[in-house]
Amino acid sequence: MSLSHFRLDGKVALVTGSNRGIGLATAKLFAEAGASVLLTARHETDEVRALVASDPARFAWLAADVTDPTIGEKLTEATLDKFGRLDVLVNNAGVAANGNFHEFDDEQLEFIMGTNFTAPFRIARAAIKPMLAQGGGTVVNVGSISGYVANHPQLQVAYNSSKAAIHQMTKVMAFEYAARNIRVNAIAPGYVISDMTQGAIDKGEWSRIWADNTPMGRFGTTEEMANCALFLACPASSYVTGAILVADGGYLTR
Repeated sequence: MSLSHFRLDGKVALVTGSNRGIGLATAKLFAEAGASVLLTARHETDEVRALVASDPARFAWLAADVTDPTIGEKLTEATLDKFGRLDVLVNNAGVAANGNFHEFDDEQLEFIMGTNFTAPFRIARAAIKPMLAQGGGTVVNVGSISGYVANHPQLQVAYNSSKAAIHQMTKVMAFEYAARNIRVNAIAPGYVISDMTQGAIDKGEWSRIWADNTPMGRFGTTEEMANCALFLACPASSYVTGAILVADGGYLTR
């Protein structure tokens, strides 16, 4: 195997939740690896605006709400219209909320499950179709170690359940499409420094507990998660499907 197997030259990727954090780091890394990328999220940031302006032939942006029931078709069509094909989907968009289970209301529940599970389901369902037509592709879903454990000290039953659902969706999709040259895998990040976690990290006590429960003694970076996504998307992982790649500094070993 040569280093070329870690590249995505000539491929087209759709990355959701890519205006910041893991999604933005993934979009940038995929482009460095040779891919063209459609970035999408609810709001465009200055960093995304500058990125697209720097290379409009390689990057495109579409503001979109993933809870829109038609989002799968919209994002797929936008990718095909801009780049002519769709080879890689990274289902990264997600939200988190915590609170006592007995006080968690339906509005919060619907928002979390709609964003973290229903939306990735719909987007993958739409993206699979052009992959089938062109003879193959890859899907990388973003799960979480929260799909395996009860987090401490934050209580977040809905979030954990949504990520467990993503893991199972990944495995069943992989089974269904393995013989049709479409690989489906997921990454399960541990505690990563990002806009989503920064507020909790700044609280101090939560940050200490999370770090203490991570054998490596530190938080991950968005770039490290992007590296995992690239591996699962590129030919280097050609015999990998249905896997959940845990990247958590050893958190689940405890």
